[in-house]
Amino acid sequence: MKITFYAHASFRLAADGLTVITDPYTPGPKGSGFDPINEPADLVIMSSATDSFHSDPSHVLGSPTVINALELPPEGKTVRGLQIRSFPAMESYTWDFGRDPDANALYLFTLGGIRVLHMGDIGNPVLPAHLEALRGNVDLLLALAGAHATIGYDDLDAAIKAIQPRAIIPMHYYSPRGVLNILPVDDFLARYPAESITRVGGPQLELTPGSLPPAMHIYVLEQSR
Repeated sequence: MKITFYAHASFRLAADGLTVITDPYTPGPKGSGFDPINEPADLVIMSSATDSFHSDPSHVLGSPTVINALELPPEGKTVRGLQIRSFPAMESYTWDFGRDPDANALYLFTLGGIRVLHMGDIGNPVLPAHLEALRGNVDLLLALAGAHATIGYDDLDAAIKAIQPRAIIPMHYYSPRGVLNILPVDDFLARYPAESITRVGGPQLELTPGSLPPAMHIYVLEQSR
């Protein structure tokens, strides 16, 4: 599986002749601050349809099938050969958005033989029932690493310990090109041993089931948008 980090919570994952883009943001200075994706995809998966930082597929090229994870049935759904299961969540109950918190979802799918969990925009501890369902069933975790307005670090650490992913790619952290006042990725990385972290030095990473690390390892990608 070839992984490209666009920006914020948006990735491009490609394997088995299928391309998936996660949580596309609204681009430009009036939106997220990030550049448009301007690449094609077969599927776009959004953690909700109401947050412009996670749900604007207008700049994804081609004619992708767009999936709102919140609309999936509890048992999941197969779309274009990809089985997707969602785990409903909420934004932070304590952060002041100037509005009520929005619903969103974590979502799990398998691509290229790798089980991928995207954390959506969850702002609270992952529910115990979700942790139990995910335990041992995630190879790659796309982890919210900016704290403010999303899951706190202590709760994120607890989720990682419970889920036991073999690889983690941080996302949704401070970028000078973005407009959100969230924490930099180094604050998250400081909680883990240096030997468990690889700074890839670019926006892309290739993983296969055979190249997954034997123990939990963090890969830091650079945004490309």
